[in-house]
Order: sequence, then C-alpha cells, then structure tokens
Amino acid sequence: MLIIRHAEVADLLRGQEQHVLSLVGETYRLHDEGRTALPHSVFLRFPDRPRDRIIGLPAYVGGTDAAAGMKWIASFPGNVADGRARASAAMLLNSMADGTPEALIEASLISAQRTAASAALAAARLVTDPAPRGLALIGTGPINHEVLRFTKAQLPSLREAVVFDLDPARAAAFADRAGELAPDVTVTVADRAEQALGAHPLVSLATSAGEPHLDLAACQPGATVLHVSLRDLTVEAVLGAQNVVDDADHVCRERTSLHLAELATGNRDFIDAPLGALLRGTAAFRRDPQRTAVFSPFGLGVLDLALARWVRDRARADGLGTRIEGFLP
Repeated sequence: MLIIRHAEVADLLRGQEQHVLSLVGETYRLHDEGRTALPHSVFLRFPDRPRDRIIGLPAYVGGTDAAAGMKWIASFPGNVADGRARASAAMLLNSMADGTPEALIEASLISAQRTAASAALAAARLVTDPAPRGLALIGTGPINHEVLRFTKAQLPSLREAVVFDLDPARAAAFADRAGELAPDVTVTVADRAEQALGAHPLVSLATSAGEPHLDLAACQPGATVLHVSLRDLTVEAVLGAQNVVDDADHVCRERTSLHLAELATGNRDFIDAPLGALLRGTAAFRRDPQRTAVFSPFGLGVLDLALARWVRDRARADGLGTRIEGFLP
C-alpha cells in the first residue's frame, strides 16, 4: 500500500494548472461518451448534527489507463470558526488487475482543484466576453481560492476580482493572499453579496450554505454564475437562467437548488446541457447573451479519481510516498 501525504500531493500539483485543466476536461469527455461508471454518492449524516456530513464517491474511469476507487470526504462547517479546514478527504485507489487496494492519498487538494478546474472550464465556454477582465467570488474558503487560480489559468485576461464573505476578516485575508495566486489581478472586498454579484459578469459561489439565500437580480445582463456550492440560488433564479450541469442525475439530488427546482416543476426541462457535451461539441446549446448562465457541478467522483491516479503515478515515478508492506493478507 502506498500512502501519499498532503504535502507530497501539494508538491506534485504545484504549477500543474494547465495539466489539471486538460485532465479534468478529458475526463468529462469520457463521462459524456459513457466510458465511466459513476454510482450516486453516499451521504452519511448524523441525526443530532444536521450541518455535518461525510460523503463517499465511488468511481471508475475507462480508457487506455483505467482506474477505480473512492473518495471519502467529510464536511464539518463548524471547523472554520476554530481555524480549521471545513473539509477533509482521503482517496483509495484499487488495482485494476486484481482489485486490491494499492494507494491511499490525502485528497483535500485534489478535491478542491478538480472542482475549480471544472468551474474554470465551464466559465471559458459560458462567458459572453471571450476575454473577461473581472471575476466576483462569494465565499472565501479553499474552493474559491482554487477557483481564482484555475480561472486565471484558463482566462488569462482577468485583471480584477471582487470578494465577499459573511466574515469580513476572512474576506480581507483572502484578498491579501490573492496576490500569491494571481499577482496581476487587483482584488477588492465587497460590503454586500449583491455588490459582488453586480461587480463583474463572471461570478463564483462557493459557500457553505445549506438553503437557498440568493437570487440573481443584481447580476449584470448575460452574467455567468459558477454555482459551485449548489445550494445558494433560489428556485426562481435557477428557472430564470440557462443551466449547465456536470450530470443531471447527480446534481438533482440532496436538496440542491436544482433538485428543488425539479421538485417545483416536476421535470428537468430547465437544464440545457451537460458540460461534457459542451466540451465535445455535441450539445444543442446556444448561449443567450441577455440571460444569466448558471453552471452547477455536483462534483463527479471520476474527476477525483483521474487526478488521484495521476498523483499516484507521479509519486511512484518520483519515489514519493510511504510504502506499507504487509498491509494485505
């Protein structure tokens, strides 16, 4: 069994934004072609702790370098107040030769970067201006930290960012750190969520909201909203937008904003296209420059798996990680 620690994962992923974008895009294409297996995620909830949960994401990616495994990711929002990360994750990879577990990888950064890469890929296909100059970020945790990094890598024209968080100190700290991610992007802090929504036509929502709390009335015409946290938008906001998802069967679950929209309408007609089809050029979708477009990614385990496989292979090649002998019988 090969154990790969967080610091080793971070070293391997440092400076690899373009490769991660390419890998995530290719995995979306494979998924859209039906060359993956992706059961529904399993949610472990606690009766006396409704905000906390642990999610299991089993997945298989086919192709020339097939892989199978599972991400186990915990979300404990109360950690933030104690100065700890909200999410923690581990990834288990199985051998495709005999099924035995062969690698255990700390996966919080893998999870954040695959999420951000998917948002950046969607942004590049949904923005109405091919060279946008600004980005608004609502929520200043690790996910939007990576969204800024990967969106800048995908859309190098970005020069301005506005951030908002319910905790002004967190927003200010995020703005201070942003110079390390994107030195040529000027970052300012908004006083209200609506101010951030209207600041730029590209918006990323990455909060810990459990219930809808935002409409999109403050957005600029034709805005693109990366609805990464999935539960921010009202049903009316979803139904009024053009909607792109990663996978409709996955995103219309667990009381996401799109699930609530499906419950309200009795159908999924408000979903316009999956991102994989956009990337493959097979979607019958036309961007309306006067309407808001919303990208809502449930977060597919195949993306974690593809990136974890790459980390494992790089670690093996570089002699990184700790090999535990005698783990198997």
